Amino acid sequence: MVDGRRNEPNGSRRQEIAKRKLANEQRLVALGEAVDRKNGIERKPKRASTRSSGGGPRITKRRFIITALIVAGLLLGLLGGGYIYAQLKFGSIPKINVAGELPTISGEPFNILEIGSDSRVGLTGTVGAQSGATSGQAAGQRSDSVKVMHVDPGKGTISVLSIPRDLMVSLLQNQSLYGKYNRINVNFGSGPSLLAQTITANFGIPINYTVTVSFQGLINAATAIGGVYLNFPYPSADPYSGLRIRHAGCQLVTGFQTLAVSRSRHFYYNQRGIWNWPGNNASDARLHALGWVYDGTSDFGRIDRQNAFMEAFISRAKGLYNPLTINSLLSKIPQGIALDSKFSLNELIGLAVKFHHFNTANLNTYTMPNTAAVVNMGIPQDVLIVREPDAQQLLTKMFGSQLLAPTNPPPGANLQPLVIPTITVPSSTTTTIATKKSKHSPTTTTTNPTQLAPSFDPKPCTP
Repeated sequence: MVDGRRNEPNGSRRQEIAKRKLANEQRLVALGEAVDRKNGIERKPKRASTRSSGGGPRITKRRFIITALIVAGLLLGLLGGGYIYAQLKFGSIPKINVAGELPTISGEPFNILEIGSDSRVGLTGTVGAQSGATSGQAAGQRSDSVKVMHVDPGKGTISVLSIPRDLMVSLLQNQSLYGKYNRINVNFGSGPSLLAQTITANFGIPINYTVTVSFQGLINAATAIGGVYLNFPYPSADPYSGLRIRHAGCQLVTGFQTLAVSRSRHFYYNQRGIWNWPGNNASDARLHALGWVYDGTSDFGRIDRQNAFMEAFISRAKGLYNPLTINSLLSKIPQGIALDSKFSLNELIGLAVKFHHFNTANLNTYTMPNTAAVVNMGIPQDVLIVREPDAQQLLTKMFGSQLLAPTNPPPGANLQPLVIPTITVPSSTTTTIATKKSKHSPTTTTTNPTQLAPSFDPKPCTP
């Protein structure tokens, strides 16, 4: 596949690059040790080890805005950028103050709330038109994606919980506008603090940090690392997000198409393997006649594609050693991305050192167990309801003793607070969660989405 890169170097040139990589890693380790010494942490000498070249099982499901991947890219960028330069760049990244977050304990697991905003601010030209920024859709903001990343530095693991935007929750504010219960995505219009507090009140998940990423932020981060590699089994399209994948196979996805694949929840693929997209206004009968098949899973399908994109981003960012690429990443991060003001540079560098060789096979992804329902909020509306006891089983498995007792439990289909069961999950138990179903399905099944991937969805790949 041609992506505009030069052919791989050989001979002395290859040796030179290998030496540079080794020197860079030695510098990063030294930087991490310097940070530890500054914080009074003594490191024990380590034996030399041989790095395994083997990969783990592919993660095939996941979901959006991938502030997770933005955070990963930021950490890796800081690693390669040099401490003084990183200080300057870190200072230029917009910061947000989020009320209601809980303090962290050194060395213990912590949780990052990742908010993918549907704000189109900053998008202009063709990209602005394709995303709706020039047609009046830029007003306000909603949480187009809500994820909670659970990071365990001791175990070196990361888990990500996706909360569908149509999931019903108990509202803490704005009840005169939205009622006592409504979809979770209405909270972000009042800022990240209300969304963080709502998640803790409804589900007992303690939030320690928050990161927000807009449409522009996602495009900038992906463009800065030169795009991501995804394997599309079929030509694919989305009439609403603007996704256009004209041929099957492992390919470089860049620019606006990185946003289009992450936003896609009206996904079509051509089972005949040919590109003959008739246009966005074609009838269902016309599309079917041309071989186009519709993925009717809506937001659940988007979660899968966003998560695959996240894995591809992290894999790509891990390989950055080119100072120009790292500089580009750090320079573009302030545009559309905001970090929690409680994040310190030393903390980020420490995490970067810890997770620099993180294997994406250890990245576990989950979706809040749910059931489709129709509720009367003035008029009947299709929504998602938390499904118990599956949800509590998953949350207990994922967050363990961190989990708090909900103060404002989410509602059931009758718009009455759910009874939250008390769950004790043995450490040897495998937690299963809701896999995606059509928006018309009355229930969802209990399956681990990291184990199942629709054959038509894109997956990370190596060219």
